[in-house]
Amino acid sequence: MLKTISTFGILSVCLLTLSCQSPEQQSKTYRIGFSQCTGADAWRRAMLSDMKRELSFHPAYSLLYEDASNSTTRQISQVQSLVDRGIDLLIISPNEKEPFTKIIEAVYKKGIPIILLDRKIDTKLYNAYIGGDNVAIGRLAGAFVSNHLKGRGRVVEIWGLPSSSPAQERDRGFREALQKYPNIQITNQINGKWERDTVQRVVANELNALKNADLIFAHNDVMALGAYTVFKKNRLQNQADFVGIDALPGPSAGMQAIANGILKASFLYPTGGEEAIKTATRILEGKAVEREQILNSIQVDATNIHALKAQSDKLLAQQADIERQSQRIGDLSRTYISQRNTLYLTLTGLLIMVLLGGWALYLFYTKQAAYRTLEHRNEEILVQKDQIEAVSAQARLATEEKLRFYSYISHEFNTPLSLILTPIEDLLSQKKISPYDLRNNLLLVQKNAYRLLRLVDQMLDLRKADAGKQRLNTAEQNLVAFIQDIVQDFRPKAEKQGIDLQFLPANTTVPVWFDAEKLDKVIVNLLSNAFKYTPKYGLIHVRLDVLDNQVRIQVEDNGSGMDPDEQAHAFDLFYSGSKAFNLSKGLGLALSMEFIQLHRGQISVKSEKDKGTAFTILLPLGDSHLAPIEKRGSPTRQHTVVELDETLSESNPVTLPGKQTGTILVVEDNDDLRAFLTTRLQSEFAIVAEASGQKAWERTLEIIPDLIITDIMLASDSAPTADIMNGLQLTQRVKADLRTSHIPVILLTAKGQMDERIEGVRVGADAYMTKPFNTAFLLETLRTTLANREKWQRRYASDFLSQSDTGNRQDKKFLNELTALIEKNLSDSTFGVEKLSHEMGLSRVQLYRKVQALLDMNVMDYLTDIRLKRAKHLLRETTNPMSEIADATGFSTPAYFTTFFKQHTGKTPSEYRKSSVST
Repeated sequence: MLKTISTFGILSVCLLTLSCQSPEQQSKTYRIGFSQCTGADAWRRAMLSDMKRELSFHPAYSLLYEDASNSTTRQISQVQSLVDRGIDLLIISPNEKEPFTKIIEAVYKKGIPIILLDRKIDTKLYNAYIGGDNVAIGRLAGAFVSNHLKGRGRVVEIWGLPSSSPAQERDRGFREALQKYPNIQITNQINGKWERDTVQRVVANELNALKNADLIFAHNDVMALGAYTVFKKNRLQNQADFVGIDALPGPSAGMQAIANGILKASFLYPTGGEEAIKTATRILEGKAVEREQILNSIQVDATNIHALKAQSDKLLAQQADIERQSQRIGDLSRTYISQRNTLYLTLTGLLIMVLLGGWALYLFYTKQAAYRTLEHRNEEILVQKDQIEAVSAQARLATEEKLRFYSYISHEFNTPLSLILTPIEDLLSQKKISPYDLRNNLLLVQKNAYRLLRLVDQMLDLRKADAGKQRLNTAEQNLVAFIQDIVQDFRPKAEKQGIDLQFLPANTTVPVWFDAEKLDKVIVNLLSNAFKYTPKYGLIHVRLDVLDNQVRIQVEDNGSGMDPDEQAHAFDLFYSGSKAFNLSKGLGLALSMEFIQLHRGQISVKSEKDKGTAFTILLPLGDSHLAPIEKRGSPTRQHTVVELDETLSESNPVTLPGKQTGTILVVEDNDDLRAFLTTRLQSEFAIVAEASGQKAWERTLEIIPDLIITDIMLASDSAPTADIMNGLQLTQRVKADLRTSHIPVILLTAKGQMDERIEGVRVGADAYMTKPFNTAFLLETLRTTLANREKWQRRYASDFLSQSDTGNRQDKKFLNELTALIEKNLSDSTFGVEKLSHEMGLSRVQLYRKVQALLDMNVMDYLTDIRLKRAKHLLRETTNPMSEIADATGFSTPAYFTTFFKQHTGKTPSEYRKSSVST
């Protein structure tokens, strides 16, 4: 009975709902035809899924779907079938351009609106085009490839269908981007037809021609993964990188491949399915639409894949939820239709109408509850959308905080700069300067200039600290003297501002194991903060005492202090606080905590607004908490450079030798530095100076110097930019040329990062010195390098065919070729220096200098050594007569051979043979 009443109630509500709608609304439905042909299976499924998701919001619209599976003939037939079935609008993604022009025009002329999706044809008779800018995507891919290959490499391009517009446009954009990089060549082009199986078959057949490629670029991810499968099967996957287009979500699509490291990058190519349905509904509702709708693309690589993948997974989950809700709405709709039909059959009388009216009211409230449930579901979807937007906003906020963080880095430079500017200002303000004050202030400026350099290095180590790769280099030192020295550096600043700066140690000596460089940064940073927020005539006290098994350091001031929120975030790296800049910002305090924790210590802060701040550091005594590798530091590192410069400049002047010990070619484009080096070195070495790499190379061939000092960054006013040879290129050319490969090269540059050093060593540099450099260290490097070269000469001279690892491979190659050429012509008595230099491709002077530099002997002595060694071997190992041995070793007569042999060995050939036999 209740079931029957419920049915009547539902039917009554349905009638009420229908009565509120116009007849046109009750009966009008739209049929949208969609013909799809091109693209990989995953991409086609994604497009169809996007359409169905959008259609779930338009119950009056239905979709008639046809898939031609990359067959032009089949797609034309399917389009005609859709028209015959009475569609109201046609969405088509044509397989090719030309074959579809006539049929599209015919459909359009029948009054059926046309939406072109992803592919264009050669006609203007359509209502809207929706698709990505394939040329722009091609340019994005080209820009990524050129940057990834660093402007040089071999690329294989895998096309989609050559007759389709996306393939043509992606190729055009890709080539336009690569035109700026002539050293990147597209070595092969493959027709993949958008399909994985086709790519695998073609790549397998042409693998020998493709395996030397540096990068495979495919017009979609499916083809890129197909090529990768073939390379992996042949164990070649590590020889080339793979790049695709689409970046679709899903377990076997492009985004997952990037996350797994299979693809280096892909470029998001929106399917346009959702936009196509939105446009179709607007057209059928008589609303205006944009004729050309270009969808944007982004680059997806290892830097953003995790965020994008998380968002895509969230969207997929939401899509599944929407589909479930749509299915539920469909079930309700079918129930409604069934109840309406039942109502028409059971309306028999007034009593039923009364009951139906009562239950119609009940059903109305039930329907409202269902609507409220649906609204609740929609609200949940909106909340999920808001959560995604919140995540995106957090990412943008993190980026902004990082950018703000770099602006705060200047805080780290204020301390040493202050300790440089203060003594300079003090000197400038005095009319008479005593030598003692001048010396002390200049030493202070020098010390803090080096400290500024160390701060730059610590900035570069920030990433290392984030990765947990920082380690200690400690030594046992007197902490009282260490802090006293730092406080003393701030004394001029305190006197200038009238601040009561005091260091109050409880003991005169407190031995502690600590890393001088890192603790110096911590103490200097805390004092710098104290000075920044302490007003004039305030106080800053540094206290040091021992508590239990710990030493306590306190830095107190009576400055502006911090509020509770700033105090809670004082050591956060990216926290900005309520003011433009305060104690709780920047790199200093965050790194201070990092360094104190590395010491197994603690750092804390107590502050009260407008009353002051106190930072407390607790460090453990002894060394039991330290690993052996952490106890390799050197004490008082901060003073090493200052004391060394002071000693060299006053107590230990460099003793120069009485004569010049070699020729050095100095290559430096800065006139002042080139003149300084020339003046400083010319009393000990013969100096030849050049300002450009090309002139330096020409001078190298001319004089064959003993050593080259060159800057990496070289410019020339007379040479065009493309012809400029920098220091690395000069070094590489010197080391690659047999005439100059023996010359040591020292790189002198401001580029001191490790990757720059590795690059210098890779091209063959013998030493790498960074600016600013120590002159005494430079001199010692020059002397040691030339001394090692002399030892190396003696080594080659004593055993020129040695298999030792010592020496340059080019020099060994030169000596091996020289020796082989001499041995080949050893029996020719007319073979001498002229023929030898001609065969080696060198001038007589160049050959002489090269052999002299390598072996410390001239060419004739080297030729004589080889002939004597061969003669001794033949005398020991054979019974050949003297005339044959003389002829085999290039002596014109046996008599001359005997005389020559005795002059160099003290024995006649016969005597040598007898002595070797008896031995």
